[in-house]
Amino acid sequence: MFTISKEFHFSASHVLDTLPSWHPCARLHGHNYVVVLELSADDHALAPPGFVRDYRDLDAFKKWVDTTLDHRHLNEAMGGIPPTAENLAKWIYDTWRDDLPELSAVKVSETPKTWADYRP
Repeated sequence: MFTISKEFHFSASHVLDTLPSWHPCARLHGHNYVVVLELSADDHALAPPGFVRDYRDLDAFKKWVDTTLDHRHLNEAMGGIPPTAENLAKWIYDTWRDDLPELSAVKVSETPKTWADYRP
């Protein structure tokens, strides 16, 4: 199995309004997010000249991130799904799995020390 990944960055706000009011994440705040797309293929499914997928094919994802997520309020951008890092990873996967059939995982970081992964 071959795996490639590419990292993307955006800044956004969110509120986790189901948390108790004393919790800091229950207040409006923002993060500088990092999203990593992981794509996988076995050696029989590589595209010429031996790619899982050409990294340039991910330009559409970058444009989508810039348009849909960057400097947005995730509570609105995600259509009411609670905007935790975990839910954001799954939402991105669900949104892009048809366009990127090799997509095997999405990782989301809100801070340099925290990561959430979604792998179906």
